[in-house]
Amino acid sequence: MSIAPPTQAPPVSFEDTRVAFASKSDAQLRKVYALFAAMNNGSLVKTGSGLMKAALKWGIPGTKFLIKHSIFEQFCGGETIAECRPVTAELGKYNIGTILDYSVEGEGSDQSYDRTRDEILATIDEAHRSSHIPFSVFKVTGVANVAILEKIQAGQLLTPAEEAAHARAVARVEALCARAHQYGVRLFVDAEESWFQHTIDLLAYDMMAKYNREKAIVWNTYQLYRRDRLEALQAAHDHAAEAGYYMGAKLVRGAYMEKEARVAKQRGYQNPINPTKQATDDLYNESLRYCIDHIDRISICAGTHNEASSLLLTQLMQQAHIAPNDPRVWFAQLYGMSDNLTYNLANAGYNTAKYLPYGPVAAVMPYLLRRADENTAISGQSSREFLLIQKEIRRRRGQ
Repeated sequence: MSIAPPTQAPPVSFEDTRVAFASKSDAQLRKVYALFAAMNNGSLVKTGSGLMKAALKWGIPGTKFLIKHSIFEQFCGGETIAECRPVTAELGKYNIGTILDYSVEGEGSDQSYDRTRDEILATIDEAHRSSHIPFSVFKVTGVANVAILEKIQAGQLLTPAEEAAHARAVARVEALCARAHQYGVRLFVDAEESWFQHTIDLLAYDMMAKYNREKAIVWNTYQLYRRDRLEALQAAHDHAAEAGYYMGAKLVRGAYMEKEARVAKQRGYQNPINPTKQATDDLYNESLRYCIDHIDRISICAGTHNEASSLLLTQLMQQAHIAPNDPRVWFAQLYGMSDNLTYNLANAGYNTAKYLPYGPVAAVMPYLLRRADENTAISGQSSREFLLIQKEIRRRRGQ
């Protein structure tokens, strides 16, 4: 029996800034350059962050306007779903999908949980109407009480009031998954802190068992900076295969490293985070291999800004004869960052999407400050984003 050759795909170069910044005019590129130049100044970021928070708190005139037309514009789509539509359409021109990410933290009340549920339902409705929105996403803590989730994971009995509150939370999650299934919209369940993540996992798998009978609608998220997450992914696959449903897996490196270490020390248990970045990279790449090896059951989204892992996934797909546009495999990056990955992958025919946060300016400030901090120069070296923008400006000048 002859073996088919690997699926051929256009070569991908993450150094091609012509493709990466094709959507930016010269004026837009200069504006982005100025923003990243400012973010490369650590002391300026630290001082500016404090001033922005204070100015918003005090209601100083013009503050919101300045933020909205600088850092907010770079990393967010708008304050509402409607304001995000021009960004969604622009990304769509380059065959890049949008993942609307409602980035407002809940207030811990049933009213706020219901508001968040309704907003996520609206993103699912928007995805149903748009050919450029392949996923919706939510955090379980946006619709459920953290303390109750933690108590369940710890094996503690709930009071009758807590039982009722948790039932309402599960009903909210059910409403989101049911709407997603009704419209055929893929739905990410975001990963959160380890001390209640298992509760979230079990809820996600319950939803998968109900709504993933034909294909992966509900997707769980695995933070591979945790040393046990590949094992969790493998166990989830085995359960899905046994129970006869499909699973979706979004693979990320992780978002709560310092907090995880601090809580582990406070509570006297082993830090669940891998001891080195290399260990995390190795586990992430091993997880990519596992998903591709089990692509008949697992749909995968590589949520990563790591160039080596992104390139590896393209190679694994080619070796496994998986077409670049196979609907079971996606790449995703944050809006405003790593355009060299997103645009070049999309240009080569791979399924790609941008996480597009939205919400009131004041409410998304924590998110914006994290992005500013990530793009600050480290040990005297400019950020990767800044260097790529410089390279494209020089290319356009013919240098």
